[in-house]
Amino acid sequence: MKAKLPHHFDTASLSAPPEHYSYQRHRKQRNRQIIMPVALSAVVLVGIVALVSVATFNQGGDVARWAAISTIWVIIPVLIGGLIVLAILIGLIYLMARALGALPYYTGIAQDYVYKARGYIIRGADMAVQPVLALNGWLESLKTFLGRIKP
Repeated sequence: MKAKLPHHFDTASLSAPPEHYSYQRHRKQRNRQIIMPVALSAVVLVGIVALVSVATFNQGGDVARWAAISTIWVIIPVLIGGLIVLAILIGLIYLMARALGALPYYTGIAQDYVYKARGYIIRGADMAVQPVLALNGWLESLKTFLGRIKP
């Protein structure tokens, strides 16, 4: 079976796919939400660089002041990241202090359950192996008995 083209599809424009409403909306959103903010940010950044350059390198420009301002702007993100890491570290220390107060009681209970489970596991393993050991012992006794009869 061949796929039928919709009747509104123009066969003269086979090179271009039909533009649906969702595709047109996507294109508008792409222009408005991606391309325009990136272009405006680039223009603002170039303007700021030009303004700083003109203000710094003019006759009365104060290079040391602009260097200090630049250093502040470079340090601010690092400072914010450090504050976030510090808050996380303080939270972890608080949680560990709270947990250490409750853990000894619960770890004692957990040790009791592990000790009981150990006993059940050893007993179960011994029960699982006992038939095999009994069969091996019986076979060895049989081999020893038959070995005495042959000479």
